[in-house]
Amino acid sequence: MQTHFEEIISSFLEKRVGISKAFLSEDLAFQLKSNLLSLYENEALSLAGIANSHLFNHDNSIRRDKIFWLNKADNNIYEKQFFSLIDEFVLYLNQTCFAGIKSYEFHYALYEKGAFYKKHIDQFKTDNSRVFSIIMYLNSGWLTKDGGELKLYQETGIDIISPDNLKCVFFKSNEIEHEVLVTNTSRMSITGWLKS
Repeated sequence: MQTHFEEIISSFLEKRVGISKAFLSEDLAFQLKSNLLSLYENEALSLAGIANSHLFNHDNSIRRDKIFWLNKADNNIYEKQFFSLIDEFVLYLNQTCFAGIKSYEFHYALYEKGAFYKKHIDQFKTDNSRVFSIIMYLNSGWLTKDGGELKLYQETGIDIISPDNLKCVFFKSNEIEHEVLVTNTSRMSITGWLKS
């Protein structure tokens, strides 16, 4: 697993965006996707908002994804495996990069056909605890025509990243503006933030 951790860190140090093509195992990604679809079918997902709890509001001209926050206290075996993986990654990141990460938060995200998230930055103006953004995709057989790419606005130009199954994307929450382009089919991920 450390190979995938090092892959993320090395590409992050080189390009300001870390990418691993197989951060999640096939089985874990399948089980997490099954959890997400079950939540969706049972209408347990909520329309995502913008800003933090102090300024929270819904604006479907800015974002249209639906989310469900993961909770370590829940007894889902696969979510426990996911949190164990994240704990390993945080430990590795802190030991090798002195990142000072002390906590994290994650949610399932589902973009229905036609959904998007306009250009934004992940760190709140009133709360700078989010240090790194990390996204793990759960989309088997994703095709170019499906859209839904992650568009990153870097000083050196624009990066376009397809939301392929198992792929993980990692970047500083306060540095890179980004958006999710309109998706032409259901697009799923686990999205989160490593916090100071």
